Amino acid sequence: MLKTFLAGLVTFILVFGSFSLAEEHSKIHQPTLNPQNSGTVSGLIAVSPVNSRVVWASGRDGTFVVTTDGGEHWRAGVVPGAEALQFRDVQGFSEKVAYLNSIGDNPTDFRIYKTVDGGATWAMEFENHLAGAFYDCFAFWTPRRGIVHSDSVNGVFPDLRTTDGTTWQDISANLPPALPGEFSFASSGTCLTTQGGRNAWIATGGAAMARVLATRDGGDTWNAYDTPLFSSPSAGAFTVAFRDPWHGIVGGGDLDPSDPSSAETAISEDGGRIWKRTNKPPVTGAIFGLSYLHRVGNGQGQGEGDERGRPVVITANDGGAAWTPDEGSTWFTLRDVTGYWAVAFANPQAGWFVGTDGRILKISF
Repeated sequence: MLKTFLAGLVTFILVFGSFSLAEEHSKIHQPTLNPQNSGTVSGLIAVSPVNSRVVWASGRDGTFVVTTDGGEHWRAGVVPGAEALQFRDVQGFSEKVAYLNSIGDNPTDFRIYKTVDGGATWAMEFENHLAGAFYDCFAFWTPRRGIVHSDSVNGVFPDLRTTDGTTWQDISANLPPALPGEFSFASSGTCLTTQGGRNAWIATGGAAMARVLATRDGGDTWNAYDTPLFSSPSAGAFTVAFRDPWHGIVGGGDLDPSDPSSAETAISEDGGRIWKRTNKPPVTGAIFGLSYLHRVGNGQGQGEGDERGRPVVITANDGGAAWTPDEGSTWFTLRDVTGYWAVAFANPQAGWFVGTDGRILKISF
C-alpha cells in the first residue's frame, strides 16, 4: 500500500510539475512583436537603446533614426557629407548625444561622427587614412570612454580609443598580433562589447581560428582566447555580449550560402577564457547579432549568478531569429521574424530589431 501510494505521489508530482513547467513556458515564451515606422526605407544595421524611450539606430545611405517615445514616433535623418556611406554602428547616450561609425569604399570613408544636439548637427571626430583598415564596430563604457575596432592590417589591429569623447588615439600596440587573415564582421555593430567600467571583448573570424580578444583594464592590455566556432575566410564569430564580468555568449556562422546550417553559439563562464558550444540555434546562415534581454555594458550588466540576466535573443538576417532563456541550452524560434540585422534591449519589455528597408520591430517579453 505504501509503495503504491508513494508511486502515485511521485507520478502526480512529475505530471503536475511537467504541466506547471509547460504552463510557465507557455506564458514566457510568447514575446510581443510590434512593427514600428522608422521613417526611412534605407536598410538599418545597428541599434542602441538608451532606455525604454530613447533609441538610436543607423544604416545605409548615411541614415540615422531616433525615437524619444519608445518608438511611437521615429525621426529619420541623413548626415551631411555621408550620404554614400553606411553607418554600421551607433551608440546613443541620451536623446541629444550619440556616435556613429561609418564604412565605405575608400579609406577615408571609415569615420566616427558625434552629435550633441539630437542629430541636428554632426561633428566628424575621426577619419581614417590607413590603407587596408576597416573599422567594423565600436563600444563605450561612458559617453567619454570608448574603443573602435578594425580588421587587421599587416598583422596588427589598428584599434583606437577615446578617453575624452572627442579625440581618438591609436592603441594597436596594446592588442595581440592578428592571425593571418583575421578580421571581424560589421554585421550589427556588436563584434565589440563593453561591460562595467573597464571590461571589453572583441569577436573575430576569417582566420584558421575564431577568437575573442579581451581586456580588463580599459584597453591597456589584451589577451586572445580561442573559441570553438568554425572559422574561414567567410566565417567566424560575428557578435558577442557579456551579462557580467564572467558570463558571456558569442555567435557566428558562415556567409557562404552553401552552408545554411552554419549558425552556432558558445558561452563562457570565466570572462572569455574558455568557450563551450551551446545547443544549435534554430536559424539558418550566420548569426548577425545577439543581445541579452537585460542591457549590458556601461555598468548595466546583471550581477554574477543573477538568473534574470540569462535570456538572449539572436537574429540571422534572412535566416530568422530565436531566443533562449538559458544561454543556449533551450531555443525558441521567433516565427516570421526575418530580414533583421541587429537586436538590442533597454530591458526585457523594451527591445528592438532593425533591418532591411528601414524595418523596425519592437520586442517585449
